[in-house]
Parts: sequence; C-alpha cells; structure tokens
Amino acid sequence: MSSGDVWQSALLFETPEQICLRVFGSLKPRTPPPDIRIRFCPFASANSFIRLEDGRLDLRITDVLQGAPAPILESLLYILIAKLYRKPLSGIYQERYRRFMNRRDMRRSLDLLRQNRGRKFISGPRGDHFDLETVFEELNTRYFHGLMARPLLGWSRRPSRVTLGHYDSSHNAIVLSKLLDRAETPKLAVEYVLFHEMLHLRYPVDHRPLRRRVHTREFRHAERSFERLREAKEMLKRL
Repeated sequence: MSSGDVWQSALLFETPEQICLRVFGSLKPRTPPPDIRIRFCPFASANSFIRLEDGRLDLRITDVLQGAPAPILESLLYILIAKLYRKPLSGIYQERYRRFMNRRDMRRSLDLLRQNRGRKFISGPRGDHFDLETVFEELNTRYFHGLMARPLLGWSRRPSRVTLGHYDSSHNAIVLSKLLDRAETPKLAVEYVLFHEMLHLRYPVDHRPLRRRVHTREFRHAERSFERLREAKEMLKRL
C-alpha cells in the first residue's frame, strides 16, 4: 500500500472534528488546538462560516456537504481556517473544493435548496414610472421573436447603485433596482438593464470544473445586438 493509500484510508475514518484538528495543526503547528464545534446547518446556499469565540473554534457548514467525501470536507476546512488566521493556502484545496461544487449534481442540489429554503422579496412588476411586464414584452418581441417565457419580474425592495439588475435562476426571477424606477430615468436605460438580464435567462452560466463564466462568448455577441448599446451604457454611468 502506498503512502497515498494510507492517507486516504485514514481520512475516511476520521470524524469532521478530527479532520479539523489535523488541519488546524497543519496550518498552526506551534499553537495548542482550541475546542472545536462543527454543525451542519440548513442554509439556503453553499456558504459556510467559521469564528473563534471564547477559545472555541465554531464552524457552521452547509448541510448539503453532510456526507460529502472526506477530502472535500478537508479542503473546505483548510479554506475556512486559513482565511480565519490569514494563512497562505495551497491552491490544491480550493481547486478540489471548486471542482466538487461545480459538479452538475451539486449545482442541482443547491438550486433545490434555494428554491425550498430561500426567500425572494421583490415588489411587483408595476413600478411608479415603469411597468416591467410591458417593457419585457416589447423587448421579447424585438429581440427574441416573442418566444421567451416571461419569468417573475419585479423591483428590488431598496434602490441599489451597485446592482442595477440580476437574474435569479433558482426562482426564475429578474429583479431591477428600484433606483431605475424614477421619472428622470430614460426608458432606454431600463430597457438595456432588463435586456441584459433576459440574456442571462437565454444564455445560462457556463459551469466548468475550475471556472464559472457568467458572460459567455454567446452572451456578449447577443448583447451587441441591442440598439443604441453605447448610449444606454453612458446613461447608466450618469445615474
């Protein structure tokens, strides 16, 4: 049996807490290990959290990883503990974790979690100055031959200058920032933001083992078909 086989065999029989202690010792070899508590929590996403409080290392890990292969849990623990203590980390752990989370079955599991556990707070499509359903159908006819099924449309609860729009595939919803629903906002600006998010529906995110590409080549090519594209982008810069 090779040394790699021995490592794999030992890893399989470790508890999450034992893996965590070993990872801690690897990253901070001259520091006495703290008490460790690991909980698998029913989050609505793949996020996991770590904090050091009163001498105890408290980790809350998404329950979608409960029962995941031990090397994946080990990689996540390396990532979390290295981040907490600002330690350099070998890229092998991030690569291994990213590959696992980008698997088709994992992406499907995460989508189901968001649908069942997540909440989507948006107002209706009819704003104070723009009706998103009307704008959607106009764009649908102009650019998609009227064939795009209408998702849930709405305005954000609060105006955001950072995120003017986003498409949520888990809830099949397009949300535009309330900031755009103003009398002084040109309709062209609203049309462009909504068109951009409609393209996300038409061209889904390209998940590759080590890379998540939101704006694919096909997406960018289709975006250039928007009339007065440069003018619309300049408008958004001035908002």
